[in-house]
Amino acid sequence: MAGHGNKSEYELKEMICEIGRRLYAKGFAAANDGNITIRLNEREFLCTPTMVSKGYMKPEDICKVDIKGNQLAGKRKRTSEVLLHLSIYNQRPDINAVVHCHPPHATAFAVAHEPIPKCVLPEVEVFLGEVPIAVYETPGGQAFADTVAPYAKDCNTILLANHGTITFGPDLENAYFNTEIIDSYCRILILSRQLGRVNYFSEQQTRELLALKKRLGYDDVRFRYPESPMCGESSFDEKFSTFQPRQYAFRNDTVTGIGPDDVVGHGNLGQMEDPAFETLVRAITDQVMRNLQSA
Repeated sequence: MAGHGNKSEYELKEMICEIGRRLYAKGFAAANDGNITIRLNEREFLCTPTMVSKGYMKPEDICKVDIKGNQLAGKRKRTSEVLLHLSIYNQRPDINAVVHCHPPHATAFAVAHEPIPKCVLPEVEVFLGEVPIAVYETPGGQAFADTVAPYAKDCNTILLANHGTITFGPDLENAYFNTEIIDSYCRILILSRQLGRVNYFSEQQTRELLALKKRLGYDDVRFRYPESPMCGESSFDEKFSTFQPRQYAFRNDTVTGIGPDDVVGHGNLGQMEDPAFETLVRAITDQVMRNLQSA
């Protein structure tokens, strides 16, 4: 079995059920949401069935499909989104497992079209790297599957605009861990913003982390595209897709010498300071004070 040691096909089905239970317990896959696949060989893949809760699957529920998504085995119908997974496998022969689900904090970023910021947490820089946002398409068809193709070679986690996440790795546990990492990171970012601000480490500190990442054998899009921004805007620019969401709530202007406090209002998630609005507030305040003094 590709990248799965000496595990039998039945044992791999049990692994899928275990990861499904984790997704459901974490709240990453409500009701019947989400789907999981494992590569068996160059031609065959195991996948979860459609319309079955990922928290309550049994090995006999797991389906088998070919490289085109045709069902080869299984008493239940395969997931309708298997083409999305196959799009990753077609791009990445080193990938042996894919997880798609809707972790709430990461999906909030996908719904807001808010790019995942860089240069905030060392562990994220090393183990996850940059995370692109794929353009929205109606789930299930080939057009939907094609949305992740431009990014698959240069990352291990992708946000699906207005939908969820897809994460992948050399084995199923690693693919799942990427889902945990991205949702935990997004939750930390949201909590930090609620406290008032997000601080970023420097480009030099990021280079040190990327050097560590390279020594550990992890890949990063910035290794192949040295002209990419170390911090700030996403490296997944126009050469990847015409869909280019811009930072709003988590804009990092420290690379230009302007701190986050200079551009983002405290207590107001991502709202940029508006001089006209400030002038209006001052005028109203002055009028209130005059009324109080004349009362």
